[in-house]
Amino acid sequence: MEILSTILLKVIAPVFVLIGAGAMMHRIFNLNLSTLSKLLTYYFLPVVAFINVYDSQMTGDMFFIIVIVQLLAAAVMAGISSGLSRLLKLNRGMDATFKNSVVLMNSGNYGVPVSQLVFQAQPVGVAVQVIVMIIQNLITYTYGLYNSLSARHGGTKAIREFLKMPVLYALLLGLVLKSLDIRLPFFIMEPVERSADAFLAIALLALGAQVAFIKIGKINKVIIASCIGRLLMGPAVSLCIIFLLGLDGIVAQALFIASSFPSSRNSAQFALEYNNYPEMGGQIVLVTTALSALTVTLAVYVSKLIF
Repeated sequence: MEILSTILLKVIAPVFVLIGAGAMMHRIFNLNLSTLSKLLTYYFLPVVAFINVYDSQMTGDMFFIIVIVQLLAAAVMAGISSGLSRLLKLNRGMDATFKNSVVLMNSGNYGVPVSQLVFQAQPVGVAVQVIVMIIQNLITYTYGLYNSLSARHGGTKAIREFLKMPVLYALLLGLVLKSLDIRLPFFIMEPVERSADAFLAIALLALGAQVAFIKIGKINKVIIASCIGRLLMGPAVSLCIIFLLGLDGIVAQALFIASSFPSSRNSAQFALEYNNYPEMGGQIVLVTTALSALTVTLAVYVSKLIF
């Protein structure tokens, strides 16, 4: 119980303090969400991806394992969400939003900051989360976009959107420089490292601003099913895959914790953009984010017990 309370106070509480601060600031000052999003997408996330891969002990085998675990977990969760959708007898628009909310998780401006707090002295743990974030972006702009678009428009646009993500190229640059053992000069590394340090606060403030005006209506069966699928079934599936592949140590811990994060804000964004029950999409993001205070705490605790 003492360990659980320590995790809650030292890892989860700081996350929600910043989320709350972001929500409050947005309600008072009406922050420019588009600018915040661009700063995170085109500067801070690429910087964090680069520095954590560049400074980590990540190997090619480790990278391959992370990709395999993520793709297997996404495939299983896609099947589970499809089955739940049939049981709930959802129409096409609700079906798309529901499945995206279960499969897609907030690995960027929620997952990376949490990993930075959990693995402060272990850069490999953060590097694993960065790779998870990259794979989640791939899944988002393929599977997620396909769910929201018609089949005849999904493929080309999905690939084009994914290739626009600068975090992908930052990751590749970090891998190349690390493999060639090229050390960057101080005047480059210093601003990169300082920017990476700022990511945690800015990402969580932005997340708070994004959910500041979302209102929770009646908690219906779709929201409940989405919470169960994303926050309970997601970690359970990942744990089975981790055991099946015989993984252990920091990598296993990071992968299990990564599976416990709430629904991605992109699932709500797609719902809004393509008019697939956007209010429901936003409510699911807010509810799963709030409940993740408990589920992520448990995931961190369990990961330290079994790995």
